[in-house]
Amino acid sequence: MAVTCNNIKQGSLAERAGIKPSDRIITINNEKIADVFDYDFHTTEETLVIIIESGSEENPHRKEIEIQKEQYEDLGIEFDTYMIDCEKSCRNKCIFCFIDQNPKGMRDNLYFKDDDTRLSFLTGSYATLTNIDDKELHRIVKYKLSPINISVHTTNPELRIKMLNNRFAGDILRKIRILTEGNIQVNCQIVLCKNVNDGEELERSLGDLLTLIPHINSISIVPVGITKYREGLYPMEPFTKEDSAKLIEIVEKWQDIFIAHMQSRVVFAADEFYVKAEINTPDYEKYEEFPQLENGVGMLTLLEKEVREELNERKDKKTFFKRREKPRKITIATGECAYKVISRLASLVTEKYPHIEVKVLPVKNNFYGGEVTVTGLLTGEDLIQQLGAIEKEELGSEILLSNDMFKDDGDLLLDGITAKEIESALDIKVIKVYNSGYAFIDAIYGRNSRK
Repeated sequence: MAVTCNNIKQGSLAERAGIKPSDRIITINNEKIADVFDYDFHTTEETLVIIIESGSEENPHRKEIEIQKEQYEDLGIEFDTYMIDCEKSCRNKCIFCFIDQNPKGMRDNLYFKDDDTRLSFLTGSYATLTNIDDKELHRIVKYKLSPINISVHTTNPELRIKMLNNRFAGDILRKIRILTEGNIQVNCQIVLCKNVNDGEELERSLGDLLTLIPHINSISIVPVGITKYREGLYPMEPFTKEDSAKLIEIVEKWQDIFIAHMQSRVVFAADEFYVKAEINTPDYEKYEEFPQLENGVGMLTLLEKEVREELNERKDKKTFFKRREKPRKITIATGECAYKVISRLASLVTEKYPHIEVKVLPVKNNFYGGEVTVTGLLTGEDLIQQLGAIEKEELGSEILLSNDMFKDDGDLLLDGITAKEIESALDIKVIKVYNSGYAFIDAIYGRNSRK
């Protein structure tokens, strides 16, 4: 195995040592390099002996290069990808997979299923551990890649094999234990499917994970996403109001159990369950350090706290903004899940700035179907159709959209429609709003903020 140098920084250690673009690294201090973690680990030494190969693969030329350096000094070698190696794709055929529920004809990257523990460490994504062996798990321990995010779903071996449609999926507890015994902190995700891994099965999973404390940092329980494109897939039922209330009871019960063992609640339910159950999300303090925010756990509570605190800070700062005499009218378009909270927060802002009128509109996700209610999965098509049915005068001068709707912090929504195309179709300015109380207030007032 060899890794190819893509670029050599000018004036770098590598350039001075004679390493060139397209050279291939065979070993560093007799160790083969598979990815960025191998490379970073083995280039921390002060003395490096690097075997370089150049020329064609049919007629290669090898040479040995010795480099003396400071311990963490960068060599100046750049590779094709930041991870050096290719991303590992998913080998499972999960009965709940959201990607399998995408319609045909979307962008190619929306059909790629990553299942890479290295990305888990680098980007916070979740991995099932079904496509790595014990050697790779011990490498994670060796390089102290902590925390690792794991898609557990269930600890029942037979049920996990069924849910992931992978006969090698049943030893999840043993694999997690290799990590926790190596002092790797683990965040767990359970995608909850009605009448599959809920109820008694969920409690079994939580009980099994309890045995791995204190290295189980957090457990999120999120509802399965159900789109209208499930033809030929495992039949799934949506959670009802009553189902969601029962789930919250189970979570609260196990929070008490975890607190008794390690002074932390550990397990948290996604905001969607509270909205479905018509129960207020827990207070800010009960989310502790918000370890599962990216899974939609505590987002509504955090945003509300930030808005209230920011408004209190601005209460006596009369010169923070020059008060506008001219009335301002805008619209916030949001997913159905967040609608009530966003409406309440918008009212708090307009109480402080009474010259501003805000219309909050819940947008139904017709693209995926009514069971998908989160803001981040709204499409440009639904925004244009539903907002276009409202008189422009009612919408006001701007439409505020959560930045979560846009992919990779860019201009593109899930269905490929851009913010500019929405502006053109509705003849109204679109403002992307970052997910913070500060940015929320600024956007309503008329200042665009990245904070």
